[in-house]
Amino acid sequence: MQELYKKYKALLFKLAYQLTGSVSDAEDVVQDVFLKIYDVPPEKLAEPKAYLCKMVTNRCRDLHKAARKKREEYFGEWLPEPFLNSGEDAMESVVRDDLLSYGMLVLLERLSPSERIVFVLREALDFEYREIAELIEKSEVNCRKLFSRASAKMGLDPEETVQPEAANQEWVNGFLDALKQGNMNQILSMLDQDVVLVTDGGGKVQAAVNPIKTREFVARFLLGPIRQAATINGEVAIEILRINGQPAFVLRSEQGIHTIGMFHLEGDSIRNLYVVRNPDKLKHLKEL
Repeated sequence: MQELYKKYKALLFKLAYQLTGSVSDAEDVVQDVFLKIYDVPPEKLAEPKAYLCKMVTNRCRDLHKAARKKREEYFGEWLPEPFLNSGEDAMESVVRDDLLSYGMLVLLERLSPSERIVFVLREALDFEYREIAELIEKSEVNCRKLFSRASAKMGLDPEETVQPEAANQEWVNGFLDALKQGNMNQILSMLDQDVVLVTDGGGKVQAAVNPIKTREFVARFLLGPIRQAATINGEVAIEILRINGQPAFVLRSEQGIHTIGMFHLEGDSIRNLYVVRNPDKLKHLKEL
């Protein structure tokens, strides 16, 4: 069993995380699966990868039902938990290779459980339709339809890659400098005309209850509450880390990380900004 754990832990975490949008839930799912596998007859583990992935998808389906109800009662906007790529952990190095962008995780919330499973297996983990069909016990034709339907709901072309290009370092440095200096004109020039900012505080910290639209309002939020939250002893402390495989701005205090902001670019402009401030969604990052 130790060999199975070493070989498939990263794969199963990637699958569970992208099906749940939660680092903590994904860790629990993987742990639960490896505890239950001791009761599985050896003959069922002839193809361990497929069997383990099936166990994970089934467990995530169960979690989805409970999560839906919680999200209906959630205060304000709900965003997925960010995954920090520190590069120091061997499993993290493997995990980040196949992670969908943070913006894609947000779009996955539009999908049914079956659509999400097919999309993640196909797009993020590069499973063949034959493998997906066997795993979820549907025909290949049905799986292709589910993938096409999922792509349409997310506003994507199923024939094209869905991963956005990451911002280059020069662009990131420019954004960081503008935020630190409070340069309104520079910030405005880096925002798309139709930019949307979504914040998630979970009702526990300051955050906008509804999405913020238009460049002016988004810029004011960045240079107001966000910049204020980044100010320690008169100095604006903002750093850039890789979150879900792409650059993101991070604010921290003596207690650890308290705000993470991810951006989705169209060309050289920010089209979507996602800011997570809910401490429950950042607690796995407190020691970093």
